[in-house]
Amino acid sequence: MKFRLFGALAVFALFILAAASPAAAYSYAAAGKEPLIENREALLSGIDKGDWQSVRKAYAGMKSDIAYLDANEDKGIAGAFDKALAAQKGDVLKSLLRRAYVDEIERRLDGARDQIDDYQNAKVLVVKAQKFYEAMAGDLEPKPRAAVEDGLKRALDAIGNPGLFGVGAKDPDPKALAEARKDVLAALKPSAPEAGSSG
Repeated sequence: MKFRLFGALAVFALFILAAASPAAAYSYAAAGKEPLIENREALLSGIDKGDWQSVRKAYAGMKSDIAYLDANEDKGIAGAFDKALAAQKGDVLKSLLRRAYVDEIERRLDGARDQIDDYQNAKVLVVKAQKFYEAMAGDLEPKPRAAVEDGLKRALDAIGNPGLFGVGAKDPDPKALAEARKDVLAALKPSAPEAGSSG
């Protein structure tokens, strides 16, 4: 009986920690695969080495996500990828990958905006946007990088926090999230000027 009680208390404590910690909550709620990120290094390495078989393989792993962006966020991006791959234009492919990342960051921030009353989902979407930014951060100059990081931090703050049993609760701030989104995209778009806009 004591062991069962201890086990129940341990599970309850883990649940409370997950609810209280954004990082912990992310670990179970947003650990889904992101092919655009997972295949990035293989794509870039293949381009730099002139290994186009590896590039095609890496792109195949991304292709369904590119097709989704083409259909819903950024018409023409899939065709541009296919054309650059066929012509073996590495610099164009790198630029298109940045464009896809900006599309994904915008899409996730738009999702957080649309689901701002659902704390967990909104938080997951902002953290996903951060993951895409972190993958491409090295492509940015220091000034826009700082602006994006500040905007994403404000976006995470703007979704609020339900607190722990209501203690420390903070209401979401749609206006602050909209401003943070605008600033993030303004800093990113010069690196991918053809990225789509969902409004």
